[in-house]
Amino acid sequence: MIRKYLIAGLFTLLPLVVTVWILKAIFTTLVGIFRVPLTWLAHGTQMSDPPLWALGLFSGLATLLLLLLVGALVGNFVGRQLVRWLDELMRYVPVVKTIYGSTRQLLGAIQSGRGGSFKEVVLVEWPHPGSFTLGFVARHDCSWAVPGGETMVAVYVPTAPNPTSGYVVMVEAAKVRPVDLSADQALTWAVSGGVIAPTGKAEP
Repeated sequence: MIRKYLIAGLFTLLPLVVTVWILKAIFTTLVGIFRVPLTWLAHGTQMSDPPLWALGLFSGLATLLLLLLVGALVGNFVGRQLVRWLDELMRYVPVVKTIYGSTRQLLGAIQSGRGGSFKEVVLVEWPHPGSFTLGFVARHDCSWAVPGGETMVAVYVPTAPNPTSGYVVMVEAAKVRPVDLSADQALTWAVSGGVIAPTGKAEP
């Protein structure tokens, strides 16, 4: 009976604990970014060091303001030119250019809707014949990697419970079965370790 209650309590509190942990990590990161300039400003105006709640509040507001300014900036010619110069500069920095370039391409694909953009949920045999899992179509046409790969698709297979890590496999399009599920439903299934079954049926 005690073991049953412990397990029930664990599974009840675990989502809350994970959510609080993620929010705390974001809060700590924002505070760390703005702590130095805010402390320097406080000392320059003969004020005491700002409390933690003030650092968090200002950090959140400053981040939102920065995002709004950058979004407005890239909406005009001068802003787009500055972004192009930044792209060129980052591509000349060793190590950084690889991380920046791949991240930029991924976000651009998702934003513009090119390729699969992880919006198509499919059923694919993985990791061996006879075993199936859900994946996301990353792009169509793998001829750049495999001769005759025009009929192949790149499928991203997320791992549980962290779907941000996973595997990318190239599969013949005929062996990939579309599934009538949204990306959110498929991600929920992966995060839950297959416990939460999404609604929807695989197409024949």
